[in-house]
Amino acid sequence: MGKFVISPAKSGIKFNLKASNGEIVAASQVYASKKTCKIGINSVIANAPIAALEDQTEEGYAIEKHPKFELYVDKAGEFRFRLKAKNGQIVAVSESYKAKKSALNGIESVRKNAAEGNIVEEGF
Repeated sequence: MGKFVISPAKSGIKFNLKASNGEIVAASQVYASKKTCKIGINSVIANAPIAALEDQTEEGYAIEKHPKFELYVDKAGEFRFRLKAKNGQIVAVSESYKAKKSALNGIESVRKNAAEGNIVEEGF
């Protein structure tokens, strides 16, 4: 079972979504408080299972409505994704992946682990 890990950051609070194997599959922005961080987590829980996939790595890709996962290639030529909520705000981002298939697996891991993830606090 996955889990959302809330922890202190340099200028606030952040969360990482970890898969059952302990790997981080998505990370958040830095929030001002635990309360707003938990709102971000709830947004991931609500949006990840229903989010469409917008594959920006394909030429002529279809623009999807929010919520959505945007799969893209970063400046280093690696694959990444971000989850955007119904309001268009980015609520979670991935690490970089060398292979597109790995990034797609990461998206599926976020869908699965967000739905069943517990919330834990570390480092406070």
